[in-house]
Amino acid sequence: MSKWFENVDWLVMGQQTVNTLYMTGVAGIVTFVAGLLIGLLLYATNEELLFKNRTFYGILSFFVNIFRSIPFIILIILLFPVTKIVTGSIIGSTAAIPALIIGAAPFYGRMVELALREVDKGVIEAAESMGATKLQIIYKVLIPEALPAIVSGITVTLVALVGYTAMAGVVGGGGLGNLAFIDGFQRNQNDIIVVATLLILVIVFIIQIIGDVLVKKIDKR
Repeated sequence: MSKWFENVDWLVMGQQTVNTLYMTGVAGIVTFVAGLLIGLLLYATNEELLFKNRTFYGILSFFVNIFRSIPFIILIILLFPVTKIVTGSIIGSTAAIPALIIGAAPFYGRMVELALREVDKGVIEAAESMGATKLQIIYKVLIPEALPAIVSGITVTLVALVGYTAMAGVVGGGGLGNLAFIDGFQRNQNDIIVVATLLILVIVFIIQIIGDVLVKKIDKR
């Protein structure tokens, strides 16, 4: 074992794994809340039965499309001034979180919007005919009906966030990506790259398995 991975400092590897989980976890929680709100706003302002507003929808959709289209590595660099103001630094795991959120929330928001569109409009009309308010339709009908797709969407987004953390590592974001690039690639220590990659894959597989289990439990169809 030590012969194959002689350059690997397992304590450092463990610390950087925790940093990757920290970035993914914090960014994932904020992304879930922000993305859910974005998706609900996109859906509600484009739906006649709710709060249709073409101007608001067009503006929000425009910004969502912009942030979804910018490559993440470029987005991190563009957000350096904002990151400096928010976190006081542009280096480290905490400093990477604002860019992770801004990169992932619009992506997840669009997935939430698509999930809500899949809800049968007949169900919405039935709730309205029984006297449900628009807000009640949203949290008692739309969200419960779309919940399996919403959970599936956050699973996909979390997997993407793990990949984003690896890219953030290239510009000093910390985590396994940073370790693989600085100690592995730049110092030509391939064993570090292999171990870091395997750990990232394990994290991704665990997220996917948990997400799949939750979707199966929630989906009553």
